[in-house]
Amino acid sequence: MVRQPLTPEQIEAGRRLGVRLRLARAGRDLAEVAHAAGISPETLRKIETGRLPSPGFGTIVCLGEALGVPVQELAATWRGGDLPLEAVS
Repeated sequence: MVRQPLTPEQIEAGRRLGVRLRLARAGRDLAEVAHAAGISPETLRKIETGRLPSPGFGTIVCLGEALGVPVQELAATWRGGDLPLEAVS
């Protein structure tokens, strides 16, 4: 199965999601949050910086749980509904 390239909109959605997760992590150590979510620190770093714009659903669920952010809020971020523009820039 060949994976289709991401659209510019999907890439931007991944960037918004990364910003939201980074804001939710606040002062917590990246490695600590990654470990709590069951992923590598490098994976979390890639998600937060937008270099992994389309993480798996399970990864997002685990990150939401580790950060105390409901999946519905992360979905709203993905759709572009809850971050001020200056936070994404």
